[in-house]
Order: sequence, then structure tokens, then C-alpha cells
Amino acid sequence: MPRGYRKPADLPVAIPVFPLGGALLFPKAVLPLNIFEPRYLSMVDAALVGHRIIGMIQPAGIVTPVAHGQTDNPDLSEVGCAGRITGFQETDDGRYLIALTGITRFRVKEEIRQNTAYRIVRADWDAFADDLTHDKALDDTVRNKLVSALHSYLERSGMKADWGAVEEAPVDTLVNSLSAGCPFSNPEKQALLEARTLEERCSALITLLMMERPGQGGGYVQ
Repeated sequence: MPRGYRKPADLPVAIPVFPLGGALLFPKAVLPLNIFEPRYLSMVDAALVGHRIIGMIQPAGIVTPVAHGQTDNPDLSEVGCAGRITGFQETDDGRYLIALTGITRFRVKEEIRQNTAYRIVRADWDAFADDLTHDKALDDTVRNKLVSALHSYLERSGMKADWGAVEEAPVDTLVNSLSAGCPFSNPEKQALLEARTLEERCSALITLLMMERPGQGGGYVQ
């Protein structure tokens, strides 16, 4: 866990958020990001001189392309995951390549209106205080079910996997990597993010992988 966050009180009251559909961050996982929009470059600048925490959150509902004269200000999902910037590189063309290491999920209490190009929310950390402790380890039976479901999913989808890496990965890493990387719909990914425990997320993931048409928005519902 970056910086040893042990309880909700160790975390800031308000955090900047990056609404990005399909991009999931989980506690203890690492999410690489390529930052190029001016408002999010400003967000990273501010985070680097402050607590270094950014909240990844999905837009709520269906996000349509922004029409001329409208602002890109989608509604936010109720739950996101905060990460600390643990890697940073600036490119010659002015982009930032950062790595966010997941700390804990949060529930949005309210959005704070401030004079910034990026968005800031007041976070409820207490709702997911258990993220700051270690999840119960999953046994080999669960891993076998997950790998079997992944085999079935890839065969139906015509996709391939590095099975050596799958077999070597710790089961929690495998669950979170598949949850983030598989082409599920945004609501399905949100359900995986909101699963209370790693065990429940794994069960939901297996259900999605076994669906006839995964990623079509009609899958797992808690």
C-alpha cells in the first residue's frame, strides 16, 4: 500500500477526479495513464505538489459525444477508486506518463465547485475502509473456476492469452487485471468495482466470462 494509508482518516477530505469510461483502478493495483488534455495536466500538477492522490471514476450512464457549444461534464458514478501517483515521466511533447497505485475505493459525497478546469469531489472513505486491509486469500478451487471461465470466454471471442502469465499471476492480480482489461460494458465494469470483497468480485467476473455475449450491457447485476 503506497505511503502506508491505514485508516480513512489518513486520506484527504477532497480529491480531484478523472472521469474515464472503461478505465478501472483497484486497491493495490497499478494503472498507467497517458495524460495530454490541458485540464488533466493541471490536475496532475496540482496533485504532485499536494497529496499526490487522484480518484479514477467512470462517467455515469451513456456518455454521448460532446456537441458544439456544450461542456464535457458527464455525471459521475457513485463509486470510484483513489490512487497515489507512484510513477511520473514528462515527454518531449508535453504529455505526462504516470502510474497510479490504488489505495481504496470511495463513494462520492458531493462535487465541490471550484475555479479549476478539473473536477473535485468530497470523498466518503468509510464506505470502503476494508480496502485498507488485506483481502482474504482465494484458494486454488476459485482459481481453477476462474481459469476455466477465461478459457471459455476466449474461445467464444476468438482471443488468445499468455497462459504462462495467467498461471503465474497471484489470483488477486488476475481477478483485478481481467476485470479492468476485458471488454465488458461500463456498467458491468462498475459492478465489478463495487463488489464488496475480492471473493465477490471474482464470482461476478466468472459470471461475466461465462455469459453468451459478454460486454453487451446485459450482464451481472448485484
